[in-house]
Amino acid sequence: MNINSIEKLLIEELGDLHSAERQITKALPKMIKAATSKELQSALEHHLRETEGHVQRLEEAFKAFGTNASSKTCEGMKGIIEEGERSMKSAEEGEFRDLAIISGAQRVEHYEMAAYGTVRTYAQRLGREQVAQLLEKTLEEEKAADAKLTEISDRLYRHQARAA
Repeated sequence: MNINSIEKLLIEELGDLHSAERQITKALPKMIKAATSKELQSALEHHLRETEGHVQRLEEAFKAFGTNASSKTCEGMKGIIEEGERSMKSAEEGEFRDLAIISGAQRVEHYEMAAYGTVRTYAQRLGREQVAQLLEKTLEEEKAADAKLTEISDRLYRHQARAA
């Protein structure tokens, strides 16, 4: 696609996000299985359900533009997930692995927050309020997931510090 308008750029970015979210739905079950903290497992399971909703919202956004979701791979998310998997596998099982999982998951969340903020703004500037609202809802869920991961990380870190 030759990108020569904000609308085309927005559609391209939506495709990137669609790929990213689909990759995340495959990565989260591995993280859930590797986590030992019940609180972390629960938070990741909750976010997996949200992420499935994010894919649906993105597909709604594509429909609003009269197009289908792109099948192009989001290389940025692919790299973030691969890095997180390496970190998760190299960390000792237990709280250290849980902290490594959180670290990787927060990298994912920050990538998504940046991307969703950008595409939401593009949609607003184009007067596509329905699309902007879909993207804003997802952005807020990503922020909440990041905050929850920070809370869990703080508890795990404090526990680890007391044990040392």
